[in-house]
Amino acid sequence: MRVAQFALPRADGDPEDAELVVYYFGGSGGSVDANVERWVGQMQQPDGKPVSTVKRDTAHVNGLTVTLIDVSGTYVAETAPGANSRHNNAAYRLRAGVIETPSGPYYVKLTGPQQTVAKWDRAFNDFIASMRVK
Repeated sequence: MRVAQFALPRADGDPEDAELVVYYFGGSGGSVDANVERWVGQMQQPDGKPVSTVKRDTAHVNGLTVTLIDVSGTYVAETAPGANSRHNNAAYRLRAGVIETPSGPYYVKLTGPQQTVAKWDRAFNDFIASMRVK
């Protein structure tokens, strides 16, 4: 499932590094909308309500359709698939994307403290822009 996983060093003042993970499920893994909905569901507002503001963009990168989201709040995803325990990380940001390729979608997910994710915004954008089919 995980093609690659990277630790992105924290910004000054943030408590931890960000994490960038690339997933590939062999041509499956759910629809774009289902993944966007799941990712948005991993974030909450400070009062525990669902996040209401999500930046969503669709672009074409080197002939590939890419759907990106950007959402901030409290990160409440499972600590591992199927786990009963959940993260509870306030002031987090999640940037994620689905890259649609002829061999199936790739999923890219960046999570971490807001300042740290902001520190890596350009690198994330450059990484997405570098996607191509070989």
